[in-house]
Amino acid sequence: MTPTDRTAPDGRITVLLVDDHTLVRAGVREILESQDDIVVVSEAATSTEAVTEARRHLPDIILLDVELPGGEPTDTVKQLRALVPRSQIIMLSMYDGPQLLRRLIAAGIRGYLLKSVDRQELLSAIRSVHSGPDRMVLAVSRDSLAQMQQTSEGVLSARELEILELVADALSNSQISTRLAITEATVKRHLSNVFVKLGAVSRIDAVNKAIAAALITPKRDQQVRRFPG
Repeated sequence: MTPTDRTAPDGRITVLLVDDHTLVRAGVREILESQDDIVVVSEAATSTEAVTEARRHLPDIILLDVELPGGEPTDTVKQLRALVPRSQIIMLSMYDGPQLLRRLIAAGIRGYLLKSVDRQELLSAIRSVHSGPDRMVLAVSRDSLAQMQQTSEGVLSARELEILELVADALSNSQISTRLAITEATVKRHLSNVFVKLGAVSRIDAVNKAIAAALITPKRDQQVRRFPG
């Protein structure tokens, strides 16, 4: 079938809802469609169905259950990112183990929410990721986040440092990809890794933390005004 328009005609945020439990999908759909600015364009119950429906509808947001029949979660995320790169993926999970979370972030997700979040946290995450595709939204336990930072913080690769320096120079992902002769998707992947390693929640936060840790050198104007938190 021919893919539909990515954005709803009335400007609402389009969502693909993926979970193998019918009652869960029904409950989440009810929450989402109670909002004027969000519409669920399709549902799926398996990894295969998720890929099919994502290609068909090109949704703004894919809400993806971490435990789906038919595929390992990181493989599903990678496949979706390759096929529908403009769709932003938010994982829903009962678990927040740091190892899985790191792999999923590296694969390209933009959010990871425990299913214990309330409706306002879910709605806020969808709107936040949609309005800022480079933003990462995590709703996990403090212990899990601490373990991620303990095992990763400060271990930035040369390429990650190079990209972070360009972010500090206020270059966009597109400008960075052109400057370094790499794809924009590669830039986003490196930035996702940087966010995890520094425990940062945004580009500005990552730059501030890198400057504070002496990982990058601020420009003259940055030394005076610094980046706002």
